[in-house]
Amino acid sequence: MSETRERAAYHHGALPEALVAAAFEVLDEQGQEKVSVREVARRAGVSAGAPFRHFADRQALLTALADRVLADFVGWQEAQAAAAGPDGGSVMRAIGLGFVRYAVRHPRRFELVRSRVFTAVRDPELRAQLDGIDRALTEVVVVDQEAGRLRPGDPALVALAGQALVYGLAQMIVDGYLPADKAEELAAQVLDTFGQGIANRPAQ
Repeated sequence: MSETRERAAYHHGALPEALVAAAFEVLDEQGQEKVSVREVARRAGVSAGAPFRHFADRQALLTALADRVLADFVGWQEAQAAAAGPDGGSVMRAIGLGFVRYAVRHPRRFELVRSRVFTAVRDPELRAQLDGIDRALTEVVVVDQEAGRLRPGDPALVALAGQALVYGLAQMIVDGYLPADKAEELAAQVLDTFGQGIANRPAQ
């Protein structure tokens, strides 16, 4: 790309998005270890120094990439929840199954999220989106409780228990401890077993 075109892309604000899109490609193909400023610049067709106009270093680029992956994940989960609603099934179960499906289909994205989110300190740049995800999950529990599918209880605690369950299960599958070809079946069985413990059972 010529210097003139590069400046035009920068002027119109398209360069950051192009760089993150290129980083997304590298992530899916090779994993986050191979996401470098130089490679991303090459794929975006700009000079090696161009990314530093927007990202201070590789870690800043990875944070922006994690933000993009989280947005993709949220869209995926919203689709899972929408699919669960009409037939009266548990939205929380659908969300949990969707979490495992996403991790199995996109293990490199899952690894990036694991390393940037499930840590002692969350990236400040991701905090707003992560807080929104936490609130949405708690709201899902409330919806299931109000519909009589889950018994009453602290929705935040139920959400945390469900998150811990699917995160651990997804990690075990991605790590190869559990067979990926049986991920769907295992996830359904584990979620149903968990559900039996929190499902609402109206008095007979």
